[in-house]
Amino acid sequence: SLRDIGNTVIVVEHDEDTIRAADHIVEMGPGPGVHGGTVVVQGTFQDVLKSKASPTGQFLSGKRSIAMPKQRRNGIGKVMTVRGARENNLKNVDVAIPLGKLVAITGASGSGKSSLVNEIVYKALWKRLVDTRTLPGEHDEKDGVEQVHKVVNNDQSPIGRNSRSNPATYIGSYDTIRDLFTDAPLSVERGYKAGRFSFNVKGGRCEECQGEGAITTQLYFMPDVEVTCGACKGARFNSETLEVTLRGKTIDDVLNMSVEEGVAFFAEEPNVRKKIQVLADLGLGYLTLGQSATTLSGGEAQRVKIAAELSTLQRSKHTLYILDEPTTGLHLADVERLLESLNRLVDAGHTVLLIEHHLDVIKTADHVIDLGPEGGHAGGTVVVAGTPEDVATCKASHTGRFLKTHLSSR
Repeated sequence: SLRDIGNTVIVVEHDEDTIRAADHIVEMGPGPGVHGGTVVVQGTFQDVLKSKASPTGQFLSGKRSIAMPKQRRNGIGKVMTVRGARENNLKNVDVAIPLGKLVAITGASGSGKSSLVNEIVYKALWKRLVDTRTLPGEHDEKDGVEQVHKVVNNDQSPIGRNSRSNPATYIGSYDTIRDLFTDAPLSVERGYKAGRFSFNVKGGRCEECQGEGAITTQLYFMPDVEVTCGACKGARFNSETLEVTLRGKTIDDVLNMSVEEGVAFFAEEPNVRKKIQVLADLGLGYLTLGQSATTLSGGEAQRVKIAAELSTLQRSKHTLYILDEPTTGLHLADVERLLESLNRLVDAGHTVLLIEHHLDVIKTADHVIDLGPEGGHAGGTVVVAGTPEDVATCKASHTGRFLKTHLSSR
């Protein structure tokens, strides 16, 4: 409507229907980060489909697609059940969540998905496992919670509150990297300890910027101004610390390596390589090891969190991972990588519970719980629960209607 009255509308979008409806498409890429930055193709939808270099065109033309699982998982034979859920618009419903599976909670906006998952399931488990002061949403009782030993709410919030937080510190590889620099000949000669290579404590960091690499000036009524530190030139460490090298690289050089470069550089240090390899496997190979957490998108931050979980998996403790619309802001190629990582969590014996609208994710789930049928007062009931094929046959389910078309088109 905005376009039809003479305006121009520019949207950044991954949604297939929106791309198909566009009059003109500009695709950037072909990959993320250092692998992108060029115009892959621009023109009509047909131009994109014909482009061999376009990842979007490959997915939308069907040449490339997110594969259906060969078979649905049977799970671990245990179920966690919430009875009498009444939070917000939930209408006294009983919901059974099979454990050891990839479980998708679907339904229209306002149908009660977040009320069920975030307010009842997550808070009830958090109260039992972590903090008894937590107040879950209204419900009568829950069964099977003793089967869950840990709960993780993996959202798209930042992985750190300041610029010193980065992927290397978050996944736990930076401690080992600092130890490697501590063992370097010059460090041994000078008596340097691991703290020398930390930008969080005094000693080795640049005190002019306190290890930030930049100095921020607050202008109060105007946006803050950030300039590169004149003392360390953005290196975050003082000159004495930067004299220590590991195979010809300073600690600053290592932090400025991309994840892909880091995998190769630390090939002989398995304790480091294994953890950063997980980042590469999740499609984050273009990030630098020391990239400031404040520059990561929500989707990138979420995948870094998943990488941290994958690098420390404990099969003995059953964990329930909760994700609220994890595909927000992700291209289909990124969704494919995300699903691979979520399936690794489930294959390790854990449960992944996600709120989702993306049909390619829903079709790969082992179990779907569809709430609705509408939003608000017209929602709050369980319309259908079962495999994606079961949902697709339910005439009362809006999700099923679209899923049926999606399954048949694939």
